[in-house]
Amino acid sequence: MPTSTERFSRALARHAVDFALEPGPDDIKRLSDYYELLLKWNDRLHLVAPCSPEEFATRHILESLVLLPHLPPNARIVDVGSGAGLPIIPCLILRADIQATLIESSKRKAVFLREALRLANSQEPALLTASRFEETTAPDVEFVTCRALDQFLKVLPALVDWAPKESTLLFFAGTSLRNQIKRILPTAEAYLIPMSVQRFLVKATKGKSSDI
Repeated sequence: MPTSTERFSRALARHAVDFALEPGPDDIKRLSDYYELLLKWNDRLHLVAPCSPEEFATRHILESLVLLPHLPPNARIVDVGSGAGLPIIPCLILRADIQATLIESSKRKAVFLREALRLANSQEPALLTASRFEETTAPDVEFVTCRALDQFLKVLPALVDWAPKESTLLFFAGTSLRNQIKRILPTAEAYLIPMSVQRFLVKATKGKSSDI
């Protein structure tokens, strides 16, 4: 009987094509190591809701990797509310050139993130700030991403305001959040995530003249 990690690895390899991805054996090994690490910490920190290895592979890992086509070489990005390391750690595992800053308000989850970041093969070590984004100054980055922030709808205006001018926002959203983003940033584009009916990657550029 296959182990959870084996089931995860097989699902990752099987469904990568649905996400227009071609991870190599080394990529799948490192992503599987990340999955195993998260399982070890999950009972203590409740990083993600319980799910099957197959669902974790598609719903969490491959979904996170939809960021990659939107990030040019040597992209500078901040992940707000990193939590379990999604979406940024899978991206760092596959792309060594990405320069990342992680912001996570939970000190306990920040300890896990430091461990998980050891799996990345980044050319420049990622930075980690254990604080709420509202209590920090936005780093000098070109991209801002967020996948699972507490009270996302409520804090969205503050997050858009906090983001650097002319930065590109890459937010994971359901229908309600997608509509809210488009109200704040009418030029936002929404991309339906593969294997989903109501999950989107919403992309918007914060212009100099933005009122938010």
